[in-house]
Amino acid sequence: MIEILRRFGGPFRRNLLIGPACKLIEVVFDLLTPLVIARMIDEGIGQRDLTVVMRYGAVLLGMAVIGMGFALICQKMASLASQGIGTEVRRSLYARINAFAYTEIDRFGTPSLITRITNDVNQLQLAVALAIRQLIRWPFLAVGSMIAALLIDPVLGLVFIVTAPLIGAVFCWVMSRAVPLFRRIQGMLDRIGLLTRESLSGARVIRALVREDHERARFREAADGQARLSIVVGRLNSLLNPATFLVMNLGVCVILWQGGIAVDTGRLTQGDVVAFVNYMTQTLLSVVYVANLVIVFTRASASATRVIEVLDCEPSITSPEGAAAQEITPEAPAFHLDHATFAFGAAASPAVDGVTFELPQGGTLGVIGGTGSGKSTLVSLLPRLYDTTSGIVEVLGRDVRSWQLEELRHVIGLVPQAAALVSGTIRSNLTWRDADASDDALWAALDTAQAGEFVRKLPEGLDAPVEAGGKNFSGGQRQRLTIARALVGKTRILILDDSASALDMRTDAALRQAVRARSQSSSTPLTTVIVSQRISSVRDADLICVMRRGRAVGLGTHDELLETCDVYREICRSQGLDAPDAGRDAGRDAR
Repeated sequence: MIEILRRFGGPFRRNLLIGPACKLIEVVFDLLTPLVIARMIDEGIGQRDLTVVMRYGAVLLGMAVIGMGFALICQKMASLASQGIGTEVRRSLYARINAFAYTEIDRFGTPSLITRITNDVNQLQLAVALAIRQLIRWPFLAVGSMIAALLIDPVLGLVFIVTAPLIGAVFCWVMSRAVPLFRRIQGMLDRIGLLTRESLSGARVIRALVREDHERARFREAADGQARLSIVVGRLNSLLNPATFLVMNLGVCVILWQGGIAVDTGRLTQGDVVAFVNYMTQTLLSVVYVANLVIVFTRASASATRVIEVLDCEPSITSPEGAAAQEITPEAPAFHLDHATFAFGAAASPAVDGVTFELPQGGTLGVIGGTGSGKSTLVSLLPRLYDTTSGIVEVLGRDVRSWQLEELRHVIGLVPQAAALVSGTIRSNLTWRDADASDDALWAALDTAQAGEFVRKLPEGLDAPVEAGGKNFSGGQRQRLTIARALVGKTRILILDDSASALDMRTDAALRQAVRARSQSSSTPLTTVIVSQRISSVRDADLICVMRRGRAVGLGTHDELLETCDVYREICRSQGLDAPDAGRDAGRDAR
C-alpha cells in the first residue's frame, strides 16, 4: 500500500493531508465529550440544576455539529483521493497491459489481469478511503481515551493496561492465520474469472455439445472452494468481536465495581465513573475497529502486491531508442528469415525451429501445416508480437528489432484467427489503423475483403452498429470485416492467419483474387501471407512454407512441393487431391 501511495498519491497529497487532519479534529471533540457529560452529571443532574444541564447540552450539541462538519470534509477528501488514486492505478495498469508483448500476457493470463484491474484495484480504493476516514480516528481515539482515563484516576486506569494486551493477543492470533488465506482467496478469484470467461465466450460450443452440466460442475467446484476458504477466514475474523466485547464488558464490570467503591470513599464522583466507562468503551471499540481495518489493509496489501507485480513487469518487446523512420527500398525483400527460432519460455522444444526463407515485395507466401505445427507463431514473428530466441527476422530490409513498433505494425496488417470486433460502428472498427481514412478508402477495403455487398445492404451502411465482439454478424462477416480493417491505411504486408476459415470456397477464392488485383494495381506492392489449412488457399502462392513440429519441412511452389515434400503430398491426399495430379485438380477446383 505504501508503494501505491508513493507512486500515485502525489496529485492527491492535499486530500491525503486535509482528510486525516479534519478527522483528528473530530476525534478531539469525541475525547472531550465524556468530560462534558461528567460535568453535566456532577454539576447539573447531581445538583438538580436544569440550567447547567441545558448549558452543557448546548455545548454537546455544538461539538456534535462542528464534529459532523469536519467529518463531512474528511469524507469528501477520502472520496476524491480514493477514487482518484483508483482511477490512476487502473489507467496505469491498462496502459502497461497494452504495452505487454504476447509473452507477458501469456505469463499472467487474461483472467488474472482482469481480476487485478477490477477486484484488486477496488480493494486498494477501499483501503485508501478507510485509511483517510478511520486510520487516524480509531488509534488516536484509543490512545486518547486511555490517557484521559489515566488522568482521571491512575489506579482505575490499570484496567486499561490489563485489557488492551488481552485484546491485542487475540488480534495477533487471528491475523497470523488469516493473512495467508487472503492471498489464497485472491488466487481463487483468478480461477473463477478464468472459468467465467471460458463459459461465456464458449457458450455456443458448450450448448452444442451439451456440456452445461460439466461446466456448471467446474464452476461450482471453484466457487465452493473459494467460499469454503472465505468461510474459514470469516470464522477466524468472527472471533475478534465476541472476544473483544467479552474483555470490554468484563473491564466495564471492574470499573463499575471499583468505581462504586471510589465514589463511596469520595475519591471519584459519579460523573468520573461514567466518563471512565465511556473511555473504556471508546478504547475497546477502537481496538475492534482497528482489527477490522487491519483485515481490510491485509487484503489491500495482497492486492497491491499483485498490482505492482504487473506495473513492475517490463515489456519484453519495446521500440529501440533513437530509431528513426527510414525509406523502404523497392529492392529489399518483403521479409527475410535466417534460422529464426522461438520457444515459449522453458518449453522443451521450440515452437519455431531454424526457419529460413525470403520473399520479395509483392509476393504471396502460403503457410500450411497440421494443428500445432507453429504456423501462427511463425507469422507472429513478422510484426514482432514475439521476439526470436535466436536467428534473424527482417521486414522490408530491416531487422524487426530496429523498427519502431508503431511504424512496423503500421506497415503490417495482421488478421488473427479469432475475428475481433469491438462495440461501436463498422466505421469505428475499420478506422483503427487510420483514423482519417476516407469513405472511399473504407469502401475499397470492404470490396477487397468481399464485405462491401452485405455492408451496402445495411440501412446505416458504414455507420451500422457493431455489438460487443461483433455478435450481430455471422462468423464469415466478422472475418471479412477484420480483413477490411487490416487493408485500411498504408499496408505493405497483409497477414491472413487462417482468417478465411469461415468463408466458403468461392468467397475465399474471390478474396485472394481481389487482394492480388489490389497489389498489382497499386504503386506500392502488397505482400500477402496466407496461413491456412486448405491447399486451395495457398496453391497459387509464390512460395509455400510447409510446417511440421516447428520446422519448415518444405519450401517451394505448389508443383515443386508435390515433387519434393512428403508432408505436403500427405496434406493434399487428406483433402481429396491425388498427389501426382494435385496441380490439375486444384486448378479445376478453383475454376
